[in-house]
Amino acid sequence: MRTIRIFLASSNELTADRLAFEIEINRKNKLLKDKEVFLELVNWEDLSAKMSLTRSQDEYNKQIGAVDLFVLLAWNKVGKFTEEEFDVAYRLFKSSGKPLIFTWFKEPPQAAEPSLDRFKKKLDGLGHFFSRYNDAADLWVQFNKELDRLDLASMGKIGDAAGIYVDNRGANIKNQFNGPIINNPTFQ
Repeated sequence: MRTIRIFLASSNELTADRLAFEIEINRKNKLLKDKEVFLELVNWEDLSAKMSLTRSQDEYNKQIGAVDLFVLLAWNKVGKFTEEEFDVAYRLFKSSGKPLIFTWFKEPPQAAEPSLDRFKKKLDGLGHFFSRYNDAADLWVQFNKELDRLDLASMGKIGDAAGIYVDNRGANIKNQFNGPIINNPTFQ
């Protein structure tokens, strides 16, 4: 079973949307079971509350280094910890291509906090087009489309860049001597 880890970042003001997102992830997992794919949602509510030798936020940030997808939600503001999580994800993405980053903004109230516009300008400066959503159902429709665009079954395969692919069915190896991919099946 291949596990795809998803970090969900947002401020507390979007608790209802976060909970709805988690429910939809669980429903999607039922559909992906036959494909041997499991979506693991990582969010701060599920992480340990124990004291850290540095800061609790540092423990959350460590989780970002082990995820495949990073999803940021914003509405009225982008809190300092949410922005810090984005910065960690972005640095990792720039250095390794992972995690893939998605940003969604819910239509803000009339008097949104200045942090929201500052963060949108930051994304613009990075050349990133954020997405908008109306409610939790709309967010899920959009995110589900993104999942459909990804080849979840092949995410995180060992050695893809080196021309070696290993899974529970055997190994495929491509090198400078044999040219085409050779299939070396697992013996029962």
